[in-house]
Amino acid sequence: MKAASVREIKYELGTKSPKELMELCLMMSKFKKENKELLTYLLFEAEDEHAFVESIKREVDDLFEEINLASYYYIRKRARKILTHIKKHIQYSKKKETEIELLIYYCQKLREIKPPIWNYVALKNIYERQVVAIKKSISTLHEDLQMDYEHDLGELLDY
Repeated sequence: MKAASVREIKYELGTKSPKELMELCLMMSKFKKENKELLTYLLFEAEDEHAFVESIKREVDDLFEEINLASYYYIRKRARKILTHIKKHIQYSKKKETEIELLIYYCQKLREIKPPIWNYVALKNIYERQVVAIKKSISTLHEDLQMDYEHDLGELLDY
């Protein structure tokens, strides 16, 4: 089966009644976990972005506490998994401020890991790629917001 284009889907959704739309959304939420998470964000969390960011930060804290520090291999695997989790939530929000805040927080948490990430090239590269992504996102913001985030970025660059 070939998937329809976004334009075709948009047109077809315009022809549906509110009840049919609700049924379609509920079917999608049952089909895949990501669909359910996206609907949860759109319905309950999109109005209060700050609370959404704080809840993700708490999740990240919990995930970092679960890291097995026995080997750099396990640290890298878990760090990648946490980053994937963060990026998924960034996709839901689609706001640059949210992306920057979460990536800065991720980098701060990554720096706090003992043994230090600087001794392992793969972890250092993950960190540096995220710093580059943060810089790129900051450059797209309004000048006043750029100044606020530049300070946080400066702290990440001091290692």
